[in-house]
Amino acid sequence: MTDLVQDTTFRGQDWALEEVAGVRYEDCAFHDVDWSEARLTGCVFTNCTFGNVRFNAAVLERVAILQSTLQRCSFFDAELTDCKLTGSRFVECGLRPIRITGGDWGFVSLSRQNLTGVGLGGLRLREADLAGADLSRADLRGADLSNARLTDVILKGADLRGADLDGVELRGVDIAGAKIDMGQAVQFAVAYGATVA
Repeated sequence: MTDLVQDTTFRGQDWALEEVAGVRYEDCAFHDVDWSEARLTGCVFTNCTFGNVRFNAAVLERVAILQSTLQRCSFFDAELTDCKLTGSRFVECGLRPIRITGGDWGFVSLSRQNLTGVGLGGLRLREADLAGADLSRADLRGADLSNARLTDVILKGADLRGADLDGVELRGVDIAGAKIDMGQAVQFAVAYGATVA
């Protein structure tokens, strides 16, 4: 049976190298917790707050972090596989280097985050807020960016080929140095008022 933890504050816990599976956390707070090199599998965090939590070299598999706030958290060399982060917000977090494989990051806020060189290919980022984020050299091939917010995003050297840009406000998105495919080139041209014959 799945464990359920509610309305609990964890402060200064050393959970490095721990293995946690199938635990559900609701309305919990984690402050100065060390989850370095831990393995979290099938856990669900809903409406939780993470402050200065270290996920360095941690492995998260099928973990859901929903409607939560992560502030000044470190994911150095972390590995996230098939994770769901719907509606969560990253603030001043260290997200590189990080390995992300699959998953649903719809409605997530990564505004002003440094995602230089991060692999986000195939990731679902529908309606994500990437405003002001640095996505230089990021791999976004095949990502679902439909209706995402890309205001002031930095895409120099990023690979957008095959990414779904439907519903994105493309005017004002600086794609200098980014790789795009022909279909996306047409989308950008139309956004700037060109008639594609």
